[in-house]
Amino acid sequence: MLPKSVIETCKQRLLLTKADLLNRMQTHFMDFRERETGGDEADQSVASLAENHLFITQQRIRFQLLEIESALARIERGTFGICEETEEVIETDRLMALPWTRFSIEGAEMRERAEAKRA
Repeated sequence: MLPKSVIETCKQRLLLTKADLLNRMQTHFMDFRERETGGDEADQSVASLAENHLFITQQRIRFQLLEIESALARIERGTFGICEETEEVIETDRLMALPWTRFSIEGAEMRERAEAKRA
């Protein structure tokens, strides 16, 4: 079982990271909207590339936000810090580095090997 202080520290880091990601998402979107549209073919190509970059960036941020929300839900349920693969306690150092992680190092390796076999 994880100490309450570790769980509380992770929760605060999750909330701060969530706020940062939401701010980044909004900033990227506002920067994109402020770009001038129209122009010649080269300008339109640059605009298309910028739109694609925004889409990819927003997808990555959304995925990380989902992982953070999932971790916050695990805290509320009392299952935070338990590996979904091995059902063992996740290493404290790993949680401090990646508070949204769902797997211990061993569990992540097991998951990767299983996925490699399927690929």
